Amino acid sequence: MALSKGFALLSLIFIIHLAGIYLFTSGFLLTRHSLPDFTQCPDNSCTLPPTHQRALLIIIDALRFDFISPDPPTPASPFHHNILTLPQELTAAHPRHSFLFNAYSDPPTATLQRIKALTTGSLPTFIDIGNNFGGSSIAEDSIMKQLHLSGKQVAFMGDDTWMSVFPDSFHPNMTFPYDSFNVEDLHTVDNGVVRHLFPLLEDESKPFDFLVGHFLGVDHVGHRVGLDHPSMKEKLNQMNRVLTRVVELLDRDTLLVVLGDHGMDRSGDHGGDGDLETSSAMWIYSKGAELSVDPLSLPSGLLQYRTFPNAPTSHRSIQQIDIVPSLSLLLGLPIPFNNLGTVIPELFWRERSGAGLIRALEINVAQIRNYLAAYRSSSSGGELHDAWQKLNEAWTATQSTTLTVEQYLIVMSNYTRVSLAACRAIWAQFNPFLMGLGLALLGMGLIATWAAYSGLSLAGDSWNEWLDGQLQNYMRGAAVGSICGLLAYLALKSYLPGMDALDCILFCAPFVVCIVIIATSTPSLFFSSIPIPLILHAMAFLSNSFTFWEDRMVPFLIMSSITPYVLKGAIAPSSRLRWRILGFSALFAVCVRLISISTVCREEQQPYCHLTFYAPSSWGSPPIPVLYLAIPVAILLPWILRSFLKISRSHLGLTKIFLPWILMPSLLAGVAYWLMDWADSTNILDGHWSPILRLARTWLARSAFIFVLAGGGSLWWLIPLCLDISSPTPEPGEKRQVTVIGYANAFGSSYLVFWTISLAVVYITTQLTGQLVLALTAVALVAHLEVVDSVRDVRMMETLAASNPSALLNVPTPSRSPPIRFSDVVPIALLGLHAFYGTGHQSAIPSIQWKSAFILSPSANYALSPLTVILNSFGPLLLVGLAVPLLALWNRSPLPAVPPTAQKPAHKTRADTQIQGESIIAGLSVMIYYLGLLLGAAVSAAILRRHLMVWKIFAPRFMVAVLELVVVEVGVLVGFGAGVQRIGGRVAYLFRGVATQLA
Repeated sequence: MALSKGFALLSLIFIIHLAGIYLFTSGFLLTRHSLPDFTQCPDNSCTLPPTHQRALLIIIDALRFDFISPDPPTPASPFHHNILTLPQELTAAHPRHSFLFNAYSDPPTATLQRIKALTTGSLPTFIDIGNNFGGSSIAEDSIMKQLHLSGKQVAFMGDDTWMSVFPDSFHPNMTFPYDSFNVEDLHTVDNGVVRHLFPLLEDESKPFDFLVGHFLGVDHVGHRVGLDHPSMKEKLNQMNRVLTRVVELLDRDTLLVVLGDHGMDRSGDHGGDGDLETSSAMWIYSKGAELSVDPLSLPSGLLQYRTFPNAPTSHRSIQQIDIVPSLSLLLGLPIPFNNLGTVIPELFWRERSGAGLIRALEINVAQIRNYLAAYRSSSSGGELHDAWQKLNEAWTATQSTTLTVEQYLIVMSNYTRVSLAACRAIWAQFNPFLMGLGLALLGMGLIATWAAYSGLSLAGDSWNEWLDGQLQNYMRGAAVGSICGLLAYLALKSYLPGMDALDCILFCAPFVVCIVIIATSTPSLFFSSIPIPLILHAMAFLSNSFTFWEDRMVPFLIMSSITPYVLKGAIAPSSRLRWRILGFSALFAVCVRLISISTVCREEQQPYCHLTFYAPSSWGSPPIPVLYLAIPVAILLPWILRSFLKISRSHLGLTKIFLPWILMPSLLAGVAYWLMDWADSTNILDGHWSPILRLARTWLARSAFIFVLAGGGSLWWLIPLCLDISSPTPEPGEKRQVTVIGYANAFGSSYLVFWTISLAVVYITTQLTGQLVLALTAVALVAHLEVVDSVRDVRMMETLAASNPSALLNVPTPSRSPPIRFSDVVPIALLGLHAFYGTGHQSAIPSIQWKSAFILSPSANYALSPLTVILNSFGPLLLVGLAVPLLALWNRSPLPAVPPTAQKPAHKTRADTQIQGESIIAGLSVMIYYLGLLLGAAVSAAILRRHLMVWKIFAPRFMVAVLELVVVEVGVLVGFGAGVQRIGGRVAYLFRGVATQLA
């Protein structure tokens, strides 16, 4: 089938893009190489006599430093949210038994990565954040492994992430994991920890040597309702009571460590590297042995201080991984082999001579030296080559025999910090060769996609025959490229760093195909076809300012892209077309401006950005006007879409059933879900209603999904056309006439119904403010379709007038109207990005709306939760990919205006062929735009890979560009393969050999 050839072309282009993405990311997002070695110390030469027999590690997830400040909080202070006053009271009473630190948590600040760091002392890499949704067990050395090797009994209760990374480390009778991913549940995990923690502390036999209690409530409150919600105060009060009780039950042989695995930003989220996310609290307390003789007498060169954002004074600051060597030595354990942390000086300053701290740092330095030497001998050892001289110089300084005690302590501490800095740098290393191959393939893919677009545009109605021959050439090129890739690997594998045979094939085969496409379809180089908005958009990623202000840049590009239509409308040859173009352009512009009102601010945009997606008084709740508008908008949107269809009299047939009885209830179900979520999170109803609301909204969302996908999808598949057909009984001797209402937009109206099925699904997964944005996006889309259709009429009239001035009066409309252009697709492509930002997202990890993971399930479901998060985050881009065929289908009739002849049957008309070809062209156009953005983001990430903000701005934007391209192209494939093919088949069947009276 002709449509299958088009689908094959689109699929081939998609595969080329995926290959380029794979190669570039393989070189850009490298992971840390883990060594299997573990520290062994049979002669106790790498341990210290234990100061405590056991330890209690209490993790309060997302406990930020200002929540546990040593300064008494006042309403006017920057710490007015702090209510954990217990550490401050104990610090005043026992200054040598209690220490409070602002601990720096290395990004990505996700729980799984922080658990790995807190137990191994090593650093995560940026790409490791993907493992947060299904972490595997930790194979490298850790404090948990050292406890096991020493025969210690370890108890655990709380976040079940620990069970995925340490499945065999805990005593089976003292292990109580709880689901960690249900952010809507603020109390189950915490209450479970309390229920099992205190009986163990009260047990006179002390059955544990090490206890981990991981509370999640503070983190879940932040994700669920934000930092400033009253629930946060209640949760911190509960934690304060827990710590008070823990201290009461603590014996003199148990060391208490209380910490946050990371902080949270102002919205209650985390994952990135903002100051609020990386500033976690750490409090260490001993009821028995003193931890320090006099911390004020420590050499000042060993201590670092940092000012918490908006705090009036600086506070003692450490690296969070410093707890690993410190806790290990305090318990008499060896330091884990891969550790890069430094012992905390205050905990080992037990005599004024500094002997205890000297010995602790010597063990620490020797362990890090052994680790670096082993790493340099590993397969990844080349990464240390550039830093090795500096590391050797720092090591040599520690071997000097002429240093004073203070100097000796400082040079040893300096060696550990130099090592940490060097490893941070090498784990931000790249494979430039793979990155270069990826960029080359992405660049060739962009040219090849443009060439295919140009070839199809020039082929016109003969695109089917043209494509038939081209696909055979492409397949031959892929075969030749695969063979070349394999031979190249066999001959040059010693010169191809970090590549295997598959990588060579994945480069060579698509690259050769791109060459074939370009050679057989020369890309159009006319000035009128140059995608200027795309070029400007892609180049903007070379600037960090333009990158994090992209949400403000996109509306400007959208308005610029519709300016030519406004100018064309101003000089349209008829008043009807003039008012249609100007009116619908104005409607499109108004929708774009209204979408711009919805904003979520990045940290870098402060103080020039004002949050509007959520209510300013409560992060997580929608603004009050949104609550009032949500239901009316859900009711009005189907009516507005029906009004657009009514213009072409396509509002009958399937539309009469689908819009009021399928689409509207689905949209209202989505609104009802989030209204119940709002009512639950704001405690408007009594707390006893929470389980009922949770159950009700879960089943409401499930029912809506099933209703619109199964019910609406089945109805559309069986009756896809929005036509009203009548065939009155003819008079004797007359032929039967068939009256078809909606004929002029038979393709477009049916495809719009198909598109609204996806709109409803994305609508359900989107929060209330985002739902208004999606409604505006839908209205803007159909307004643009009307503009393009009217401009197409103007171009056709201008062409006829130029060739024959009397043509407008005497010649029937030609069967082939002007084809769509790349510029017609640009506003829709930009509209998808605009909706992405308008629905509360940014190119930053903290903007992920984790609430959406629990739409179809009250707890984490690894089949459903990722799906709803993706739909919530990238649903607007999916809608763009699905929408672009509408440019080819909208207001295009199934038959030419001239009657069919014997030589050209009605079911094989040039008009039908044109629509099919232009659907492919539209799909290629939007692929070009998003591939151009990806290429721009990839080039900027490659050039600026040593930029200070690469992992904060450029790498996240590149990853978002990857996901945007993949989602859009999946939408194009689904839209063309399912929507266009089904509609085309049904229309061809219906109008085969039928004499019609068109209406």
